Amino acid sequence: MLREAARGVLERAHAPYSDVRVGAALLAEDGRVFTGCNVENASFGLTICAERNAVARAIADGATRFRAIWIEANRPGGLAPCGACRQVLHEFAPDLWVALPRGADATLARLSDYLPDAFGPGDLAR
Repeated sequence: MLREAARGVLERAHAPYSDVRVGAALLAEDGRVFTGCNVENASFGLTICAERNAVARAIADGATRFRAIWIEANRPGGLAPCGACRQVLHEFAPDLWVALPRGADATLARLSDYLPDAFGPGDLAR
């Protein structure tokens, strides 16, 4: 289900500069699925990744707790989330499952495997 949702939104990615298209499907704890795609900008620093778009969409719809994310890309072997996406995902789901396609198979790992010793809300406790 998540893979199909990520594939569906992948085709709507706006990637005229890199031609790297990414779709993400984020599973909330309540069972809802939120999708996002990357949106490039000529000013590259303003590009928004698929994962962060999915998180923003979920937050806008009232979901703040997540179980898993599937990330689909138009590159063989898939693409893991960038550092900024890892940090944003950690804000809401430090134990999130991250699924990446690897041909007909997929890899499944915890977000903490991608971002060990992460900085998070608990580090700002007064």
